[in-house]
Amino acid sequence: MAQEHASVHAAARIGGESDTARCNSQLRKGMLFVISGPSGVGKTSLCNCMTATAPNVKGSISCTTRAPRPGERDGREYFFVSPETFDGYVATGAFLEWALVHEERYGTLRSQVEAGTAAGFDMLLTIDVQGAENLRAAMIEARYIFILPPSWATLEARLQQRGSEDEEIRRRRLRVARQELRQYTAYDYAITNDQLDTAAEALRAIILAERQRIGRFVPTFSDR
Repeated sequence: MAQEHASVHAAARIGGESDTARCNSQLRKGMLFVISGPSGVGKTSLCNCMTATAPNVKGSISCTTRAPRPGERDGREYFFVSPETFDGYVATGAFLEWALVHEERYGTLRSQVEAGTAAGFDMLLTIDVQGAENLRAAMIEARYIFILPPSWATLEARLQQRGSEDEEIRRRRLRVARQELRQYTAYDYAITNDQLDTAAEALRAIILAERQRIGRFVPTFSDR
């Protein structure tokens, strides 16, 4: 268990020294962007586009008690931890938020988000609707963005094509999705993910616009 704790903390470190130095030179604290939406809507793909193309953007990696799907790797998609390890993080207050989703637990390491924003990175946090509610209840400063499918039929097809879960789990995810889709109006922004590149441009525009808000914008000019 101690080894598992150590591996998660090591993997949660934010960037290298050059990245940190580059962001600190901008004299701005990063923001937290919370990305929610039903399973299969493409949240992970959108966030991967941002971290690959947008400057000073990093994704926050959640902890989960579920088993890895084929092709997933510990420390990349998630930190896959035992229920006992997850309990330890809950008990010590290590999570910024955590929730029970599809009979498995997911949580966001507080240290990872705080280290990233302190270094000047805008952090993308991909979590479910319940986790976003927990953050709002805790008055966590963030911008909340909901990802919508272009249609219900498209969402069903995407879950079917994923092929990583049995039929009962897929039906359960669809039942939860109907409930989640009704809550998009609680968010600051909504993006329909029909074409990935178009949705990615919308997400990028939101992030860049939020950086220019008075109170967050750091001018480079000086009148002295």
